[in-house]
Amino acid sequence: MAAAAPPLKDELDIVIPTIRNLDFLEMWRPFFEPYHLIIVQDGDPTKTIGVPDGFDYELYNRNDINRILGPKASCISFKDSACRCFGYMVSKKKYIYTIDDDCFVANDPSGKQINALEQHIKNLLCPSTPHFFNTLYDPFREGSDFVRGYPFSLREGVPTAVSHGLWLNIPDYDAPTQLVKPRERNSTYVNAVLTIPKGTLFPMCGMNLGFDRELIGPAMYFGLMGDGQPIGRYDDMWAGWCIKVICDHLGLGVKTGLPYIWHSKASNPFVNLRKEYKGIFWQEEIIPFFQNATLSKDSTTVQKCYIELAKQVKDKLGKIDPYFLKLADAMETWIEAWDDLNPPTAK
Repeated sequence: MAAAAPPLKDELDIVIPTIRNLDFLEMWRPFFEPYHLIIVQDGDPTKTIGVPDGFDYELYNRNDINRILGPKASCISFKDSACRCFGYMVSKKKYIYTIDDDCFVANDPSGKQINALEQHIKNLLCPSTPHFFNTLYDPFREGSDFVRGYPFSLREGVPTAVSHGLWLNIPDYDAPTQLVKPRERNSTYVNAVLTIPKGTLFPMCGMNLGFDRELIGPAMYFGLMGDGQPIGRYDDMWAGWCIKVICDHLGLGVKTGLPYIWHSKASNPFVNLRKEYKGIFWQEEIIPFFQNATLSKDSTTVQKCYIELAKQVKDKLGKIDPYFLKLADAMETWIEAWDDLNPPTAK
């Protein structure tokens, strides 16, 4: 009997930001080889990035980004993994999985290799339950269900827009935590998937992340980070705060938990502190801003939501630092560039 086709083989792109040869793909070959890869090369565009044989991929460097987007390329970060969101923009698939090049295949407690992509697909294809918490976690997983007392009127759930995976070995800590816990490793495997409740924010990490591009893609902008910017390492979290506000408004779900990957190396905490230090102060005002952000009834699409949110960023966060005025402008430019490459289809 013929082997089953990989799930969503023709409906999903894998986006990888990198500055180095992608030897790590060898470990992922059994899981990734059937899929199309979009590689976004950061840094020096004259450098040749090695990709193992047998993978179907397209590669974009900074020269390609400038050529494709023209003046709007200013919204894509340089010398920062935030450049990955260009891959989201040029993809034509319904789903995206993005992973960092220092993330390897993890093993579950039985020693079996974890197919992270397969679990993300399961998460995305099952509804979320943001309006009422199920104490057995994801009721749509095999072996689970809605517990006694769960309202029947809410059991249909809502479409899942985002699947946020976790990491074994090196945890995703900020620089101060890295400095006080330099040897800490995560060895705890929690066999659970949760829907993040409506009205609750979370710190999204971009190194093991799946999402439905058609449902939430235009809001997956990783901001202005890296070269020429006063802040770094907040790219994925900025996108996470934006998408959560928009998902809550549009009635979409966000899941977190499984799958795990093996995060192989810790970044330098002193370098990280230099990138993060303004954000560590700013986030004490950024978080309340997002907690209190509301969107109007007229914002019925992701693009409209994002433009409205950008205007609020300019009005309310612009008072903190001029950077947020620049970021708000970049958010609007991002949407313009997204719509240029992804023109809405006539209905």
